Formats: sequence, C-alpha cells, structure tokens
Amino acid sequence: MAVIKVLVIDDSAVMRAVLSRVIESSPDFRVVGAAPDPIVAREMIKQLDPDVLTLDVEMPRMDGIEFLSRLMRLRPTPVIMISTLTERGSETTLQALELGAVDFVAKPKVSAAEQLQTYTDEIHEKLRAAYAARMRLRARTQAAANQPTARTELLPPGVIQDRLICIGASTGGTEAIKEVLSRLPENLPGVLMVQHMPEMFTASFARRLDGLSALHVKEAEHGERVQAGTAYLAPGHSHLTVRRSGPGVYVCELSATEPVNRHRPSVDVLFESAAAAAGAKAVCALLTGMGKDGAQGMLAMKRAGAWTIGQDEASCVVYGMPREAARVGAVCEVAPLNEVAARIMGALQQPRASARKV
Repeated sequence: MAVIKVLVIDDSAVMRAVLSRVIESSPDFRVVGAAPDPIVAREMIKQLDPDVLTLDVEMPRMDGIEFLSRLMRLRPTPVIMISTLTERGSETTLQALELGAVDFVAKPKVSAAEQLQTYTDEIHEKLRAAYAARMRLRARTQAAANQPTARTELLPPGVIQDRLICIGASTGGTEAIKEVLSRLPENLPGVLMVQHMPEMFTASFARRLDGLSALHVKEAEHGERVQAGTAYLAPGHSHLTVRRSGPGVYVCELSATEPVNRHRPSVDVLFESAAAAAGAKAVCALLTGMGKDGAQGMLAMKRAGAWTIGQDEASCVVYGMPREAARVGAVCEVAPLNEVAARIMGALQQPRASARKV
C-alpha cells in the first residue's frame, strides 16, 4: 500500500495539530510537515516533495489564494482547501477551485468530538481522491481564465417544450458545471443540477454561475415552477426532486430526508425523480466526482427513454461517478467535458417521444 505524503498549511498551531492527527489516523497517510504560512510551506515543498497539500484560505504573509495561484503556475500539486463555512469563506474557496484546487473540506470544529469521525472519513476520502486524481494541473494565467467560451447555437423554435435537463457532479464539479453551462445558450429547457457541497457554498456557487452563463442560475426553491432558460441548483441542505404538474409543466421539490449515498443533496434522488416525471423527454449528464452517486438514477433515466451522457475519464478530475454509471450500463454516450454541452444540444433536437426499455 502506497503511503501518501501530506503537507499541512495552516496558521493555527491547534488546527495544524488537529489536522495532522486526523490525517495520520489512517496508515496510508503520513504528514511530512506542517507549515504556519505559505512562505514556510514553499521551502518545505522543495525539501519534502509532498504528494498532496491541505491549504488554509486565510493566513498571514500570503493568503491561500495567492499561494495557490503561484503553486499551480510553478509546481502543480493536488491541493485540498480547508475552508470556513461562511459566505466569505465560500466565495474564496470557489475561487481556489477555479485556480486548480481539487476539492475542499470545512475547517473542523475541535470542540465537536462526536463529529470528528465523520470529518476524518471525509478528509481521508478527499485526500485519496486528490492523490489519485487524473488532473490536468496546468498553469492558469488570469488572461487564460478570462478568455470567453464559445456558446453553442440557439435551439430551433419549439424544441424546448416539455423537455428537461439534469446534471450531477461532485469532486471537480464546480469547474465542470461552469464549463458546461457557459457553453449553453439561453433558450434552453429548464436545467436541474446537483453538486455535492454545503449549504453556504451552493448559494455562492449559484450566484457565480449566474454571472458566467447565458442562463439564469439560482438555488432551487420548494414548489417553484421550472422555467425555460433557468438552471436550478439543489441547495446544500436538501434533496432536489422534480414532479410533473401538467403538460410541459415541471415543479421543483425540496426535502431534508436522510442522505442517499452519504449525500444530501443526492444526484440519484434527482435523476430518479426526473425518470418518473420526464422520461424520454429528459437529457442528463453525469460529470466528474468520486463515489457512485448518480449511477443508479441515470440507469433509471435511460430505462425511461432519456438520453444520458457520461463525462469521459481523460477530462474528469476524479473518474468515479461517470465510471460507475458506465459500469452499470447507464450511459448512452461518453464525451469529453468540452463537448458535453454540444451533446446535450444534439440530444434535445432528437425526437424522443416514448420510453424504451434497456
């Protein structure tokens, strides 16, 4: 068993000790160092050659975002951000994901001992995913990040009636969803989305997507009608489902029931409801993410006649969820991330009047 070398970067001595203890509670991790700020971390990286970093967002001498930007230009390394669950913390963390961080975890509450095991399992899982991630860790200049993304052509008149689009993602999904939405035109059927992240982060993520997409993007609300040209993101506190309320009419519903596949919101929950509500009128895409959430729901959609798209391995940060969907036979076609939007558009323009069993 390979031992994964981790460098912890945090300005709090208490947090460095907690994180080190949590990480090393599994034998496949070794904390090779703990740095109080990025300046010290820079030298430790050269000396210790860690496999994965955990990086605090707010630190003295150099903040985590500036350090991450420099790191990805000069020495691309898998990074897990340690974030505070605040509005400011969520905005900064989303910026870090744009710069190339693999994922994030909330900063642990050292007083909440009963929650520490859950936190330990989560950070181990994410560190393993970061280590194994098939990442394209490339230099990202601000100029390149600001380059406009070409959108697909508008849909012909009459295509969107009674149609529905569903998208699910996890690790690496914030950038993947942004890539897909930024390529889609405004005259789309309603889009329903699940991205695994906490409540505060989904609100910030929806606002960020709204500014980058031709679609209007918002957090879904219970009981609201799904409108064309609008993308609805499941809030971090609830499962998102959809029900039919008449010809061509879909309604969002939220529920704080138990997690499914350890997640709330769960992609499986959304996809299974879409299979029942929209059947062959739906198109769905399952993007990068670890685990298996979404695979069985996508299979239900395919069996109901929907067209299903799985992101390909080469373009995934973590090829987990799409791989599981392919394994169970849930995927109609596989596509690289930069072609997913075009495949969605193509599927919408193919008549799918009745469900087919697979």
